[in-house]
Formats: sequence, structure tokens, C-alpha cells
Amino acid sequence: MTVAEKVSYIKGLAEGLGIDGATKEGKVIEAIIDVLNDIALTLEDVDAELDEVADIVNEIQDDVTALEDCVYCDDCDCCDDDDCCCDEDFEDDMYEVTCPNCNNTVTVDFDVIQAGEIPCPNCGETLEFDLSCLEDDECDCGCHGKE
Repeated sequence: MTVAEKVSYIKGLAEGLGIDGATKEGKVIEAIIDVLNDIALTLEDVDAELDEVADIVNEIQDDVTALEDCVYCDDCDCCDDDDCCCDEDFEDDMYEVTCPNCNNTVTVDFDVIQAGEIPCPNCGETLEFDLSCLEDDECDCGCHGKE
């Protein structure tokens, strides 16, 4: 039974008892029933609006979950099996390195970087690579996907 139905029931009881609205007591009881009726109608409106808000929050929650799944690649639909955008396998990637001596840009793969150093093919200057942050759990340089 809803609040409005309960108020209607009380109103029916008052009418069944033959409460006279002309008496002081009757006026008070009728005023209380009117206030209860207003409260019941307001509660119905609030319940309807709350249902709408709950639906919107659920939609937002679903959207956020979908975004999290895509960002963290947990069963996301945005990646196909061959080329996942969240693949952290950086060993197959190519990297551009600029020589500080001659400003020549060289493209190398991870194996070359992992060797630690190579001579610049343009000027012969030694290009050194520091991979110590790959072993450091607290690395925040962004060089390998950790934040």
C-alpha cells in the first residue's frame, strides 16, 4: 500500500465516522488529512525523480565501466586480437633516437636500445640508453606504460 493509498484510507475512515468539518476537532482532522495528502503526493513526485536519477547514475556507471575496461584492456571491444591498443609488449616497437651531437634521428628497435649503446651512424658519437627504470617498480617517467 502506498502512502497516498494509506491517506485515502484514513480519509475514508474519517468520513465513515461522520466527523463534522464544522466543529473545531473536525477542522483539525480535515487539515491533518489534507497535509498528509500533500505529503503523499510530494513523496510520489520525489520517488519518480529519484527513479530517473538512479537510471541516469546506472547509465553513467555502465559508461565508466566500459571506459575502464578499454583503458585497462579488460575484455574490451576496442581492440582486436592482432593489434591490441593496450598491449604493453614494447619489445616489438621501434624508437626514434636523436643524436645530441649532430641532431640526426635514428630509428632503432628495443634490442638495439637494450644493448645499452650504439655509435651514431651519421657522426660516430656514442648514443647511450639507460634502461634502469624498467627494473624500478617506482618509475614514473612513462617510458614503459607504468604511471
